[in-house]
Amino acid sequence: MTNTKGSIQIIKSEIFAIHTEIICGVSTRNGGYSPEPYNLNMSTNVNDDQANVILNRKRYFGELNISLNQLAIPGQIHSDVVNRVTKPGTYDACDALLTNIPNIFLVVTIADCLPIFLYDPQTKSVAAVHVGWRGSESRILDKTINQMNASFGTKTNDLIVFIGPAAGLCCYEVGNEVADRFEEGYLQRYFGNKPHLDIKAFNRDLLIRAGVNNRNIEVSKFCTICNPRLFHSYRRDGKYSGRMMGTIGIRPKES
Repeated sequence: MTNTKGSIQIIKSEIFAIHTEIICGVSTRNGGYSPEPYNLNMSTNVNDDQANVILNRKRYFGELNISLNQLAIPGQIHSDVVNRVTKPGTYDACDALLTNIPNIFLVVTIADCLPIFLYDPQTKSVAAVHVGWRGSESRILDKTINQMNASFGTKTNDLIVFIGPAAGLCCYEVGNEVADRFEEGYLQRYFGNKPHLDIKAFNRDLLIRAGVNNRNIEVSKFCTICNPRLFHSYRRDGKYSGRMMGTIGIRPKES
């Protein structure tokens, strides 16, 4: 087992900083036990040694003071399926999880798709959403908000949202068959090249149209594709790409 462990880096949200009960972070590629190109890889579904993956997860979540038996992890199939969870575990065939139970930490696995984290400070509920272009088209974010409303009584204008690192407009190429599903305002078209999709702006605007206050939305400036020293990227590295994990959960202040 090759140990490439170094300084671990975690992306954290500024918008959640004043809410000390919220634990939220997104891993990077740095500080792991796996050999390159995987380093701090979080996925058991790539060509990485499983023992290294467990060590990587323990290190990343340990930095957040979270144990692995507190995690709720979705299967992620690029769907619009949202699940309410009441205990940690693996939840197949869904791409969004929500809960109002403290010390359950919701996870999304990413390598270019959007990790979106929602917090309602009034009902003390959270959600984690995995969003690619399919999830964007099917409005999984709207469905997550609607489910928070139905399950917890969330009012949309109370929500605080962090849209984490993902493929940016600068690099996110899509085919014309995908581009044609989105309004032109979210596209940049280049003669002789594939169009680029601004998936971050599209989902930010979904939030605003749903009633989230723009001041309560933070969008990460990081593009996973053009930051190879910091992030894994499937679009950039293909089968040699590892995966990051993002998480959100509520830790009661007395804990």
